[in-house]
Amino acid sequence: MTNDVAAKVPMVALGDGNEIPQIGLGVLRIDDDGVRPVVESALENGYRHIDGAAGYNNEAGVGRALEETGWNRGELRRNLWVTTKLRDSEQGYDSALAAFDESLKLLRLDYVDMYMLHWPTPFNWRSGESWKALRRLRDEGRVRTLGVCNFLPEHLERLHEETGEWPAVDQIELHPTWQQREVVAFCKAHGIAVEAYSPMARGADLNAGDGTIERIAQAHGVSPAQVILRWHIENGTIIIPKSVHADRQRSNIDLFGFALTAEEHAAVDALDGPARAGHDPMTFTYA
Repeated sequence: MTNDVAAKVPMVALGDGNEIPQIGLGVLRIDDDGVRPVVESALENGYRHIDGAAGYNNEAGVGRALEETGWNRGELRRNLWVTTKLRDSEQGYDSALAAFDESLKLLRLDYVDMYMLHWPTPFNWRSGESWKALRRLRDEGRVRTLGVCNFLPEHLERLHEETGEWPAVDQIELHPTWQQREVVAFCKAHGIAVEAYSPMARGADLNAGDGTIERIAQAHGVSPAQVILRWHIENGTIIIPKSVHADRQRSNIDLFGFALTAEEHAAVDALDGPARAGHDPMTFTYA
């Protein structure tokens, strides 16, 4: 059954020639002890993409889950996408290389599928030097794909000017009430895949638009969460919904038995608003 679920999840082609499962499990705000059963149930439920970060302080727990289930080696490992991210405080060439070694050890892996810069920190910009370290890790075969998180067009352009390279993925806050259309358009114009964290604004968008989402959900016999996640899927966005509950993990990946009508999709598009739910990339640093 889980293989059937996994097979339904589309693969998104990246600009570097790799393919990433369009749905992954996010593990933000789950403690190190608590994350292991969450990852194990996600793998049982057909997830083949785990999105983590050094700054979440739970890489060791993710690593234990992968080792104990056998997903850290052999054929299973080849069918799993694992992402982790560099702490902002460890940006820089030498410090990024050392940080990656520690992440790989905690995750109990030989390589990660994607390594990302977590925030651009334009007030303390070290992304160019950090990227050169990431590129070395890719050249050594220890990382397959390089990405960034929370980069705005000006940060992407600066990175390109310093390194001659665009990231394969930009992971941003993206949900119906904060659609970041300028960032998305810039990414699409430069062959950068868009990945959404907080794809439902941590649940806040379930009630957006005076019942719009609920009405669409009732029309299809699905949950409001499934409507929002389906909207992302139809937009071609990579999504990493987070849930610690096995039943919700199952529904979050069960998005391929229905489709939004053009009118329904447009109604979700119309929910775009002026306020983010998370942090401002111009001023924020994480870990």
